[in-house]
Amino acid sequence: MEATVAERGQITLPKAVRDALGLTKGTKLKIEIEGGRIVMRKDVSEALARLRGSFKLAEGFKSTDEAMRALRGRAPGDPYPPPDDKST
Repeated sequence: MEATVAERGQITLPKAVRDALGLTKGTKLKIEIEGGRIVMRKDVSEALARLRGSFKLAEGFKSTDEAMRALRGRAPGDPYPPPDDKST
């Protein structure tokens, strides 16, 4: 696929790209330069902000950390347990 830079520096993303990423009028893109490439990413921070607080914890948990400990054995920020000393 190709896009041409217009006189004012604008490009039109091909429809296949817009459809594949769900880009619609007003969608914000993050643009970065990596080496000699232009990398565009769909900005999802606004969508995440709208979802924040929409989900409730499962029954019986008082905090997210408590739920994570139940699922994974530890929560972010918990210290790692010391390794078992089996050298003796």
